[in-house]
Amino acid sequence: MIFEVSSSELLKKLQVAGGAISSNPVIPILEDFLFDLAGNELTISATNLEVTIISTLEVTGSKDGKVAVPAKILLETLKALPEQPVKFKVDASNNAISLKSAYGEYKLAGDSPDDFPETPFEENVSLVDLGADPLVKAINNTIFATSSDELRLAMTGVLMEIDYNKVIFVATDAHKLVKYTIGGINTELKESIIIPKKGLTLFKNAVANTDEASVKVSFNKKNVFLKCGDTLVVSRLIDAKYPDYNAVIPANNDKNLSLHRGDFQNSLKRIVIYANKTTNQVVLNLAEDSLTISAQDLDFSNEATEQIGCSYKSDPMSIGFNAKFLVEMLGVIGNDEINLELSAPNKAGILTPSEQGEGEHLMMLVMPVMMSH
Repeated sequence: MIFEVSSSELLKKLQVAGGAISSNPVIPILEDFLFDLAGNELTISATNLEVTIISTLEVTGSKDGKVAVPAKILLETLKALPEQPVKFKVDASNNAISLKSAYGEYKLAGDSPDDFPETPFEENVSLVDLGADPLVKAINNTIFATSSDELRLAMTGVLMEIDYNKVIFVATDAHKLVKYTIGGINTELKESIIIPKKGLTLFKNAVANTDEASVKVSFNKKNVFLKCGDTLVVSRLIDAKYPDYNAVIPANNDKNLSLHRGDFQNSLKRIVIYANKTTNQVVLNLAEDSLTISAQDLDFSNEATEQIGCSYKSDPMSIGFNAKFLVEMLGVIGNDEINLELSAPNKAGILTPSEQGEGEHLMMLVMPVMMSH
């Protein structure tokens, strides 16, 4: 196998694929990239058996072949080189790799490509096309709300529900829930899958610097394939039943509070410093057009109160929330103005941006913390 390529172009692709390499893999071959050269196209694969990332790159090839390359030493070498053409040569008889730059030659031991795990391929897949931006937005809006509790396997991933002309993404950890809907999709499908957080995070990182406008999403019973430009991310699906999330979304929250997102978020960040460290509980006291946010930590005699302007026309009410959850949710919402819909101190609150983009809808639900007196 012989090819020549720009060192920085190669490094860029390797850094994308390298996201799938875990720091202490189960088998040594998983510390490698698989290089597969056909003509002038180099295919680079990396996997941790759960998520596989495959990227292609145009090179100047002079001899086809395959080899497994130790990732760490190759990445470090390329990072330490200024941009320049590098030439790869692999001796097929013993997988010895030679890398030549303008400075000199570097030799490393490759591994047999036959030991590299086989990549899942797309068979019996259902297909849907999504815009790259809405999909990345959907991931950003939801992954923070997934659970890390392995006993609730379904909730450690994001539910992706395809419903003919819309796709709904849902994540919850039982304290908070996010539902993000992308409309204007054209499919014949009504299906849902649960994608692990890790796969979505790696996909988001892989497409972070792409100009591609759309993503091809295809899936079967076992895997989801997310293809954007010349990068394909394959993730194993979570085989579990997602809880009925609609059952927990309150239908008639009649008390509506609207206020400036940044002011609310900054106030919460200050007030939570004085809250109890286990519950992070802050109390929202609502009266006409006024919101008082307070917290106290009785164990240490710490307390804090702030008042911020808002629009609120319903009966006065007090409700307690975990400030950390609210701050996290407010950090994801892009808009300046937000609405918080409430009904009773023991019922979930619903947070939404006051204006939604065309063809999208974001709703976040947060459970109250019962107020202790």
